[in-house]
Amino acid sequence: MDVDVAVVGAGFAGLYAVHRCARAGLTVQCFEAGGGVGGTWYWNRYPGARCDVESVDYSYSFDPDLQRDWKWSENYATQPEILAYLEHVADRFGLRRYVRLGERVVAAAYDSVTARWRVRTDAGTVAAARFLVLATGSLSQPVLPDIPGVDTFAGRTLLTARWPTDEVDVAGQRVAVVGTGSSGIQSIPILARAAARLTVFQRSPNFSVPVDIRRFGPEERERIEREYPERRRVSWDSGAGTPHRSHPSPASELTAEQREAAFEERWRTGGVLFAKTFDGQMVDEKLNELARDFVVRKIRATVADPRVADELVPTDHPIGTKRICTDSGYYETFNLPHVNLVNLRREPITEVTPDGIRTTAGRYEFDVIIYATGFDAMTGAVTRIDIRGPRGDTAAGAWRHGPVTYLGLTIPGLPNLFVLNGPGSPSVLANMVMHAEQQVDWVVDLVDMCRREGIDEVEPRADAAEKWTAHVTETAEATLFPRANSWYMGANIDGKTRVFMPYLGGFGAYRRICAEVAAGGYEGFVLTRRFGGAR
Repeated sequence: MDVDVAVVGAGFAGLYAVHRCARAGLTVQCFEAGGGVGGTWYWNRYPGARCDVESVDYSYSFDPDLQRDWKWSENYATQPEILAYLEHVADRFGLRRYVRLGERVVAAAYDSVTARWRVRTDAGTVAAARFLVLATGSLSQPVLPDIPGVDTFAGRTLLTARWPTDEVDVAGQRVAVVGTGSSGIQSIPILARAAARLTVFQRSPNFSVPVDIRRFGPEERERIEREYPERRRVSWDSGAGTPHRSHPSPASELTAEQREAAFEERWRTGGVLFAKTFDGQMVDEKLNELARDFVVRKIRATVADPRVADELVPTDHPIGTKRICTDSGYYETFNLPHVNLVNLRREPITEVTPDGIRTTAGRYEFDVIIYATGFDAMTGAVTRIDIRGPRGDTAAGAWRHGPVTYLGLTIPGLPNLFVLNGPGSPSVLANMVMHAEQQVDWVVDLVDMCRREGIDEVEPRADAAEKWTAHVTETAEATLFPRANSWYMGANIDGKTRVFMPYLGGFGAYRRICAEVAAGGYEGFVLTRRFGGAR
């Protein structure tokens, strides 16, 4: 098959890319490894999976009728509801006919003679495309721990990032959860309700802020619909693609009691927004410490055993420099008599055995082991594909010392290729749905311009990419973020170069920069008429 655009991935970004391409009159083919559309929300079916961005924001804004007609049931949507929403979008706009399910793209090579990407899947499908759009997701390449004997366990082994579609019943069973990132923190309270015994293996504690889950009533739905236009307008110019703002007064101008009240109010709001209680909270170390002290007091007030509370309090990073998790009763779970916490810093796992897990301190027997061990974030889903440019450049090679991009969208040496929600863009630090809309619109506008003006190739200049990547790094270094060994830095992957990958300049600022590049004739790109000269 020969198309204008090949899209890899059918999550939020991929589905919107298909929709915009089709609407622009471009031929498009999407390849999705999963058995259905949904991306992250197809794979991550683990108990308690829920988005940490409010549902009314974590949804498409491009169609007012869709926005009005879909009725979210809660303020923070669960995985099943988000997946149902994406399936509804695919059906409503007739997108399924463009998507080949169950086909993982394994290679893509650029042919400069035809100015086409030759895309190959694990099913043997080969497609030629003028442009290649990678909507592969920032958190889609799961990581299993490298533990001796991991394949010898005789019980059931589960991975939160690849949760089965059939119901998992752990009632009356001895369950281990390895990992206390977001998926572990969300699933542990749910698993504890059914398991006979639950043992949590924690390497690094994370800060988590509970959210008050609230079902929408008719009056609130009416208010949301009425306020949507303004809510979206504010979000497009915001730092993170949502309408939320920090406290109107600088923390330095408030009394200790007023600061405490502001932290309390944001704690009750819940989730990742706590990191933005005050402007400067992720820059000013003393202010950050005040926020950290507040949360530590909350943890100690919740967890009955002081020793367990000590284990659950992070001491290795400023609060918010690792993504604050969102939970529903996480800390309370450790007050239950059948829940046990194992600190892997003190007693590392030595091996997995047929009947459980062995640490340096002893043996634990289990019926089920669940790995909530995270992802090769931001880059892993791209570098696992064998992507080769016309001069021998590869994606993996270009990023071996850390990701280098221009605008977080393009990679030097790989013409006509675009990465959505990737490193060098706000990505995981913004509302990913609105971010996807912004990037897809920008890419499709560029492709449409190429079609109108006879441009065959678009490639970022190496110097432009180096300058942008340096700007991303400098922006991060002005904050506290690089002080954490986080997945933002690639620190959870052995051997991965540690560099802060998302762009911290803010979503609204990033959107304006991209718009200025387009308005300036796509400065920083080489636009080539391969069959008629370059301009």
